[in-house]
Amino acid sequence: MFESIQQWFLGGYQQFFNTMIEGNRYLMLLEGLGVTVKVALGAAVIGILMGCVIALMALSKLRIARSFASLYVTVIRGTPVVVQLLIMYYIIMLSYTGPKEVVAIVTFGLNSAAYVSEMVRGGILAIDKGQTEAGRSLGLSGASTMLLIVLPQTVKVILPSLFNEFIMLLKETSVVGFIGLMDLAKAGDYIRSRTYSAFVPLLSVAAVYLVIVIGLTQIFGRVERRLRQGDSR
Repeated sequence: MFESIQQWFLGGYQQFFNTMIEGNRYLMLLEGLGVTVKVALGAAVIGILMGCVIALMALSKLRIARSFASLYVTVIRGTPVVVQLLIMYYIIMLSYTGPKEVVAIVTFGLNSAAYVSEMVRGGILAIDKGQTEAGRSLGLSGASTMLLIVLPQTVKVILPSLFNEFIMLLKETSVVGFIGLMDLAKAGDYIRSRTYSAFVPLLSVAAVYLVIVIGLTQIFGRVERRLRQGDSR
């Protein structure tokens, strides 16, 4: 039995060497990981900024702003992100000749904005109206009250949801291969097509995603605990 286990490990190592080490194919995974992180971070920034704007539009007294925000959220949340990516690449940005990462960042940023806007809107509504009244009584304008008093408290309320949204965004970027972008998932699939072995490259991709998500979960958990400790003082 020991010899069988030893042979299994040796066979697995040999397969890993032939698939990933030989020809320095593991470098493709590292390059793909860089693309994945770049797209996720860029999209997260756009998603948060646009999400806040759309949330404020949804809470606006102007009917046209509320209607636009509602339509935007409905359309984005009602269609698959891969379809949005293809529409952005083949229709909206058809004449664009720059890096494909920009197309992916814009697409995922616009997609994330719809979800973030609902988080921000719910967070603002969860803040006691007395906070707004207190700000106005101090002579602050409506915009200043929202920016200096309401939004900082809203961030603490929705922070766990924002963390989860970023993790989901990171995993959703695995479809950028549809527009020919070599991200982590596409790199693993390319190695599979070159080596005719799916076991090692695809499991390696899954392992990298898993390690990143676990690491981010630990980091986000510590940040949340620090914020709770700060509120309790």
